[in-house]
Amino acid sequence: MGNRRRPEKFGVRLAVAALLALFAAAPILVALSSPLAAQERRNLFDLLFGGRKVEQPQRERAVRRTSPRRGSTVVRAPEPEAVDKVDNARVVLVVGDFLAGGLAEGLVTAYTQSPGVRIVSDTSGSSGLVRDDYYDWPGTIGAIIEEHKPSIVIVMVGSNDRQQLVVGGNREKVRSSQWTAEYTSRVESLVKEVRGRGLPLIWVGLPAFKSSSMSNDMLAFNDIYRNTVEAAGGQFVDIWDGFVDENGAFSAVGPDMNGQRVRLRGSDGINVTRDGKRKIAFYVERPLNRLLGSATGAGVASLGPAPFEPLDIAPEEIPEVTRTTPVSLGSAELDGGDTLLGAGGMPRQREARTPGEKLSMEGIAPPPKAGRADNFSAPPYSAVPGAPADPTETTTSISR
Repeated sequence: MGNRRRPEKFGVRLAVAALLALFAAAPILVALSSPLAAQERRNLFDLLFGGRKVEQPQRERAVRRTSPRRGSTVVRAPEPEAVDKVDNARVVLVVGDFLAGGLAEGLVTAYTQSPGVRIVSDTSGSSGLVRDDYYDWPGTIGAIIEEHKPSIVIVMVGSNDRQQLVVGGNREKVRSSQWTAEYTSRVESLVKEVRGRGLPLIWVGLPAFKSSSMSNDMLAFNDIYRNTVEAAGGQFVDIWDGFVDENGAFSAVGPDMNGQRVRLRGSDGINVTRDGKRKIAFYVERPLNRLLGSATGAGVASLGPAPFEPLDIAPEEIPEVTRTTPVSLGSAELDGGDTLLGAGGMPRQREARTPGEKLSMEGIAPPPKAGRADNFSAPPYSAVPGAPADPTETTTSISR
């Protein structure tokens, strides 16, 4: 009998264990009711004894959206479209070294919508006035002018001239007395070739450079250019202040023509950026516009003959007037008469009518108002029979 109870107890224990296992598996069943577990159902047998493994779908990694960084660069305005030039547009010839080439690019942009102005560049980047064996500007400028037939000539040269000059068979150092005299002579020859043909000349000065010694040489060169060009009747354009800081030292960045701070020079401290080229051209525009006149207009359809006429005599042959003949400003005989043009007789003094005019012109005050507080006059004088007549009074407050 004891053996019979053992299977019954074992069955009861097995049932209790199954119930406990069922209650223990209840949270797992609840968890499997999620969207991921709903994709594939698993029964109690699989939970207790294992079954096939369900591969969990890989979650897509969230990609962080990166907002574009705010750049410090200035947004450029779109370049204006170039217009066709008229047949007889004024030709502006730009000659010189690599800086002159950059100046020409800036001028092309400046006058891109001016049909009456054509910018022509004939430059040599490594040229100068020292190495005439490499490029002889005074000797070749005449042929260049005959080829392009310009109305105005712009020169910018000298940045490559920090070299020794051979003078009388001797090599002279830069800016020595012999070097300066020979260099000035070559500048004068180039200026004479242009001005001798009756053409307006604009000479653009050199900017500062990263090397302080080079900048000092450029200042000395600019003095030579200014004195020589202005003596011949040309115009010198100084651009120095546009490429230095407030202390007068070289600066690679600075305001452009619109006042925005941009990079003007290359990393080498010599070359000029696109904004720098446009800034040099901005300095040249004002004197150039005065020479071009109405040709700079955007609505120019055709132009008349060029207003520039060749000079009959050289500028150095014009006599200097130091004294003028004295002229008497009071002499009426200068215009052939004794009276001024349109002048009549002396105006007649009209008679005083109003009390104010009588007071200012004749000194007669208006009579006081009787009964007013400011009436300080004496009572009216009554003549006594047989008394002498009272003299005429000129005012109400003074009796004679």
